[in-house]
Amino acid sequence: MDYKKEGSLAAPTRDLVDWNSESYTNEEELNAEMKRQFEVCHSCRRCFNLCDSFPTLFDLIDDSPNESVDDLTKKDFEDITDKCTLCDMCFMTKCPYVPPHEFNIDFPHLMLRYRTFQDKQNKLPKIPKELAKIDRNANLAKISPTLANWSSDKKNSLTRRPLEMISGIDKDAELPKFEKKTFHELSEKIDIKVNASAPAFGRKVAIYSTCYVNFNNSKVGIAAQKVLNHNGVETISSYPGCCGMPHLEQAQHEKVIKQSEIVSEELCSLIDRGYQIVTLTASCGLMLKFEWPLLNPNNENVKKLSKNVFDIDEFIVDISKKEGLVEGLNSLDGGVTVHNACHARAQNMGNKAMEMLKKLPDTKVDVVEKCAGHGGTFGVMKKTRKSANKYGKATARQIKNKKNKLMVSDCPLACKHLNEFLNEDKDSNYISMHPIEVVAQAYNLS
Repeated sequence: MDYKKEGSLAAPTRDLVDWNSESYTNEEELNAEMKRQFEVCHSCRRCFNLCDSFPTLFDLIDDSPNESVDDLTKKDFEDITDKCTLCDMCFMTKCPYVPPHEFNIDFPHLMLRYRTFQDKQNKLPKIPKELAKIDRNANLAKISPTLANWSSDKKNSLTRRPLEMISGIDKDAELPKFEKKTFHELSEKIDIKVNASAPAFGRKVAIYSTCYVNFNNSKVGIAAQKVLNHNGVETISSYPGCCGMPHLEQAQHEKVIKQSEIVSEELCSLIDRGYQIVTLTASCGLMLKFEWPLLNPNNENVKKLSKNVFDIDEFIVDISKKEGLVEGLNSLDGGVTVHNACHARAQNMGNKAMEMLKKLPDTKVDVVEKCAGHGGTFGVMKKTRKSANKYGKATARQIKNKKNKLMVSDCPLACKHLNEFLNEDKDSNYISMHPIEVVAQAYNLS
C-alpha cells in the first residue's frame, strides 16, 4: 500500500484482515503492534470521549510508573480490549491516522486481532459465544415464544436472578422478545399490490430481513415492504441466516466466513435475477458492504454482494433522487429525533435516515450522533452493562433535549437500550422505532 503523508487529502482505506496468518496471533508481534498503535493514540487523544477503551488506555498510561506505553501489561491490554464494542467510530469519524496514512492506525481491527489472540488462548468467556448463535437460539425460542419471553422478562425475578448468576447476563437488562411468526413467514402472506403508477415502478428488491427483524421485530420488515410496494418496487423476502456480526464480536472468524458464504450465495442468486438487496439493520449492512470483503476477499459472491446492497434508508433516498417518491407523505406531529447509529455512520454513506425523513412535509427532524452504549452483548452482560448505561443515559439526555415525540434508530439494540432511559420517568412517553416505520406512518400504510 502507498501510504500518505500528514495533511494529505487521500481517501481513507482499510487493510484486509489477515486473520488466517500465523503472525496475526503471534504474541510478540501482536504486543509490539498494540504498543505501536497505543503510542499514536496516547500522543493524539482525539478519541478520549468516544468509548471507555480510550479513557482506560490513557488512564493506564498516565498512572503508570513512567507514564509510558511500555509500562502496559497483558492485563492492561485485556482491560482496554474488553471495553471495545467494534463500533468503528474511532476509525470512521475521528482518527486522522487511518490508512493510507503512514501511521496506519485501525484501532477496532487491532482490538479484534487481540480478541482473536485471547480466543486462541481460551480466555474469552463462553456465554457470549453461545449468545452469538442467533439462528439456533431464535429457532429454539420460536418453539414456545411465550415461554421464552416470560423467562427472559426482566420483571421475572424467578428466572432473571438465576440467569444472571449462571450466564452473567444482567438481571435488569431488557432482552429482545421473540415473535410467533418470522418476518420471512409473514411477508409471503402480505397481499400488497405493487403500485404500477409509481415513478420507481420496475425496480425489484430482495429484503434481507436480518436476524433481529426476522425473529424479534417483524413490524420493521412489514413497514419496509409496504413503503417499497407503494413506491412501485416489487419485493421478496430473503433470510439465509445471520450476517455473523455477533460472531465477529467474539473473534470467531471461521463462523463469520461460513455465514458470508451461505448468505452471499443466496443473495447473489437473487441479484442475478435482477433484484437489488436491501438490509433493515445497520450492523448487517456494514457486514455485507465492508467487513465481509475484508475478511473473505477472494470470494466472488462476497465481492459481488458488497456492490449491490443498500441500507433501507439509503434505498428510499436513492429512489427520491432518481425517480422521485410517490406523493402523499403527511407531516407528523411532535417531531422526530434521529439517533445516527454507529454502524450506519460507519457505512460512510451520510445520514440517510435524516435525509429520508426530511422528505416529510412540515415535520421537525433533529439528529443525535452519540453512542447508545449497547454494542451487541456489551449492553446486557453484567460485566459491561454499567459502562453501557453510562453512555446510553448521556445519549438519552441529548435526545430528551430535542423535545421531540419520536426517536428513531437504524440499530434495533440501540433503539431498545435508549428507550429504557427515555421512558424511565413515569411521565415519559417516548415512542422509539425504525426510520422506515415513520415513513410508513406518514404514508398512512401502518
